[in-house]
Amino acid sequence: MRTICFYFQVHQPFRLKPYRFFDIGEDHHYWDDFLNRNVIRKVAQKCYLPMNALLLELIHKYNGKFKVAFSLSGTFLDQMEAYAPDVLESFQKLVATGHVELLNETYTHSLAALKSKEEFTRLVKKHQEKIKDLFNGYTPKVFRNTELIYSDQIGTMVAELGYAAVLTEGAKHILGWKSPNYVYSNAGEPKLKVLLKNFLLSDDIAFRFSNKTWADYPLTTDKFITWINAIPKEEQVVNLFMDYETFGEHQWAETGIFEFMRHLPKAVLDHSSFTFSTPSEVAAGVEAVSKIHVPVPISWADEERDLTAWLGNDMQDEAFDRLYEMEKLVKEIDDPEIQRDWGYLQTSDHFYYMCTKFFSDGSVHEYFSPYDTPYDAFINYMNALSDFILRVRQKAEELKA
Repeated sequence: MRTICFYFQVHQPFRLKPYRFFDIGEDHHYWDDFLNRNVIRKVAQKCYLPMNALLLELIHKYNGKFKVAFSLSGTFLDQMEAYAPDVLESFQKLVATGHVELLNETYTHSLAALKSKEEFTRLVKKHQEKIKDLFNGYTPKVFRNTELIYSDQIGTMVAELGYAAVLTEGAKHILGWKSPNYVYSNAGEPKLKVLLKNFLLSDDIAFRFSNKTWADYPLTTDKFITWINAIPKEEQVVNLFMDYETFGEHQWAETGIFEFMRHLPKAVLDHSSFTFSTPSEVAAGVEAVSKIHVPVPISWADEERDLTAWLGNDMQDEAFDRLYEMEKLVKEIDDPEIQRDWGYLQTSDHFYYMCTKFFSDGSVHEYFSPYDTPYDAFINYMNALSDFILRVRQKAEELKA
C-alpha cells in the first residue's frame, strides 16, 4: 500500500471586539460579531465554496479513488450555522459521498490538553456530538488535536477516548534519522497509530506554492509527481496536512492553486504507484513500524515545531494560567452564556496573537492577527477575561447564598 493522505484543518475563531478597561463589569458581550461574519463570508467566497465544489467534482470524476479528510473546529461549525449555512451544506454534501473523513478535535480549538484532562475530555466529547448532529450521525475514528499538538501523554488520553489514530507533525527533532512516511504508534498505547505530517511536501503546497523566489517555483503536478516517485519504495504513506484556507485565501486563485489540485489526482493515479486514502484507512491498512517517543509536546507551528507560538512569553503564560484558574468554578455554574464564553475564551488563537517572535515566524503571526501588536492582543484579552472572572465569581457567590 503506497498512498497519499490529504488532511485539511478548517478553523475560524470567535475574535474579540475591542474591549476597554472601562467595559469591565459593564459589558458582558466580548465577541466581534461584525468582524467574525465578514471574515467567514470572505473566506467562504475565496476558499470554502469553490474548493468544496472542486473536491466534490474530483471525487465523482475519479469514482471515489480521490479522498480527503477534514477537521472542522466547533467554533467554525458554530459560525457556519450562524453566518454561512451554504458552506455547511457544501461540507455535508462532501461527507455524504462516503469518501471524505471527518476527524475529531477539541470543540473550541483549545489548548486544554496541556492543562486539564477533564476539560480536554469534555471538549472532545462535545465536538463529537456536534459532528454527529450536523453530519447525519457521523462518528469520527481519528483524532487531531489543536494545531497538531501531541505528546506521549496526550496520545494516551486520545487512546483512552477510543480513537484508532492521531495526527501530528513529523518534527525533525523527534524523528531524527527516521522518515515521516511510515505509520508509528504511541509510546504508551501501541494500539494508537500515529500519522506524521510530511512537512516538506505539505509546505511546498501550503507555503511555497506562490513564492517566486523559491528555487523550485513554479510547482507543477509533473514536478510534484517526480518528487513522490523518488520516495523509497518501502516508505508507504505520504501525509499531506495543511490549513484548508491554503486554497484561495493564503494562496490566491490567481496563483494557480486550484488548477494544481484539479490536475493532481489524475497525475497521481496515472503516473505513480500511489493511491489516496483517508487517515482511518491508513490506520487500518498499514502496520506501525515502531513506537514514536514524544516526551515534550510538539506542534506544526513555526520553525521550532513546539508550543512557543502560544505559550512562549510571560503574557501568554499569564493569560493561560488566569483562564484555567476559573475551571473549577465554571463547572459549578449552569449558565449557557458563561459556558459559551468559557469555551470561546479557550480558543488557541487568542494566545497566538500574543506571540512576540520576529523574522519569518513573526510575519506569519502578524498575518493572522487582528491586532496591531501582541501587547494590544494581551491587553484586550485580559480586559475581557477580567470581566469574565467577575461574572463567574459573582455567580458562584449567588450559588452559595
